[in-house]
Amino acid sequence: MTEQPDPRRESRLDAIREEAARTGRAAGGGVAAAGGPMPAGAGTGNGYYNLPVLKAPVWTWEVPLYFFVGGVAGASEAIALAARLSGRAAGLERVALWMALIGALVCPVLLIADLGRPGRFLNMLRVFKWRSPMSVGAWTLVNFSGVAFLAVVANEALRAGFAPGVAGGLTWVAETFGALLGLILLSYTAVLLGVTAVPVWSENRRLLPGHFVASSIGAASALLELLGFLIPATQFVGLAASAWETIVGVSIEVRGRPVDEPLRRGRSGWAARIGGTLAGPVALLLRIFEGSSASGRELAALCFIAGALMIRYAWLWAGKVSASDAAALFDLQRKS
Repeated sequence: MTEQPDPRRESRLDAIREEAARTGRAAGGGVAAAGGPMPAGAGTGNGYYNLPVLKAPVWTWEVPLYFFVGGVAGASEAIALAARLSGRAAGLERVALWMALIGALVCPVLLIADLGRPGRFLNMLRVFKWRSPMSVGAWTLVNFSGVAFLAVVANEALRAGFAPGVAGGLTWVAETFGALLGLILLSYTAVLLGVTAVPVWSENRRLLPGHFVASSIGAASALLELLGFLIPATQFVGLAASAWETIVGVSIEVRGRPVDEPLRRGRSGWAARIGGTLAGPVALLLRIFEGSSASGRELAALCFIAGALMIRYAWLWAGKVSASDAAALFDLQRKS
């Protein structure tokens, strides 16, 4: 026996249809059809059939660490080229190249640990899709690893005096291509987040690239300082990166957008604020007021590295919270 339609609901539907045909729009909340895919409360957080509208990110703890290590590795390769171009920092160039190579070796391990088995990582290399940030990132990582290895070998051969002409040429080529690939490696992860449908990520797609680039370069420079390179160049990079991170943190707080709530509340909010404070104002003030002492700069470097790493986890946690907020997604779709 079929259920008879409610006359009141049917008349209300007829009225809505007539109004829509006459004015081109229908006022009011409409009528929830019995058994339809939009139950009461849909669009305010319940989703369809009381299921989430978006699937929350399933990335594990290895992915934010990969974002951080990959960013530091890519920035280190760029710093090595800058040191080579200056012609006055051979020691810094050598250490930066080794940092890039070590990071390039660690990154695939972290990715495979998140994917579960090596075959899944190899499947990402079956085709190249230039429109896919994930495909671009996988291919960039593989090529960056090879170039970083070649740069280290060529640089060590040049320092040892072995075939200086060939070694010198290979060093220039490897470091140049390594720096270009490194810039992609340290920034593509921000693009990867921004192209998703997760509200807090997609609505910050213009903020994330500069945010990740600054924190990656600042973290690489801070690590070099901890390794003994307390030179004016690393101090300048540290000041610039901390200043930018301060601006990013202030902008998130001042805008006060509802979509950014995961960056201000809960576990993700605490991580974002603590990480941003360490990498931004704390590191910046230490460099300004204690930058003349080695201990002050080293403390600033430690704060920046800890903050930059925490920021990666904050964005992942914020994405998981934002993906479960169907109301925010529907609100953004209405405005678009």
